[in-house]
Amino acid sequence: MAQTGGRRTSFDEVYDHPDPRAFFGSLSRFGYQTPRHAQPLFRRLVAARTRSGPVTVADLCCSYGVNAALLNHHLTLDDLYTRYTSPQILGLTTSELIKRDQDFYRAHRREDAVPVVGLDIAAAAIDYALAVGLLDAGFAENLETGPASAALLRAVGPVSLITVTGGVSFLTARTFHQVLRAADRPVWVAAFVLRTGSYQPIADALAEHGLVTETDPEHTAVQRRFTGPGEQRYAVAAVKAAGADPTGKESTGSYHTTVHLSRPSKDLAMPYASLVSPAQPDYATGRESPHPG
Repeated sequence: MAQTGGRRTSFDEVYDHPDPRAFFGSLSRFGYQTPRHAQPLFRRLVAARTRSGPVTVADLCCSYGVNAALLNHHLTLDDLYTRYTSPQILGLTTSELIKRDQDFYRAHRREDAVPVVGLDIAAAAIDYALAVGLLDAGFAENLETGPASAALLRAVGPVSLITVTGGVSFLTARTFHQVLRAADRPVWVAAFVLRTGSYQPIADALAEHGLVTETDPEHTAVQRRFTGPGEQRYAVAAVKAAGADPTGKESTGSYHTTVHLSRPSKDLAMPYASLVSPAQPDYATGRESPHPG
């Protein structure tokens, strides 16, 4: 973890290990929880897209397949934190862990699991997610700097839902254009976006593909705690510069995200709020409570 006095702290060193133990160990210290918020939302979106036919998900910046693990398995984020920080797991070699994880995820697989295509520049993370069965296809490619491979373009052909929880800060229109041009059917895009930057350039790019982007700036979700006062000062200033108010959110010590959902105009009859915030998740169980968000 790179400590920075005037900008966002980098966790780059934990994203390309042979397995996810360093990832979960480092991020658990700061209460990283975006995948927790994404789990019930992505399941609702998959269910909505299923009405139009079989669903394949493309998860951008997928790292070790965390979103796929939570989407397709009877597991919570806390289950994953507990597993990958336990002394028994920490003592294994990567090969031993992969063998155990193959059995672990197979035992917890949901009957309604859907194919997930993962994209990330971290080759080791992609290799792990493929090895344990979290991804049906995975690609260590940087679409920001070059064209997508023919294999990636084929893999995203059947995609009807694109998800991203931790990479919007590193993405531009280049990545989305390549994926959407390869899709054979209308696509929805769901992104958790830090309030320290603007999603508008990506929303503008999605509009070129006929997608309308909706968000609710008042409904936010905690991403993680700040690593220190310097990072908090950076975040508060960045949120203000973006035209938002950090009071009660970043000012209290954590990054916050907003959900941006982009869909073809014909799909807007299904209200944004009914998909994004119909209930608050019960974080102890991974189920949703009936209480409104």
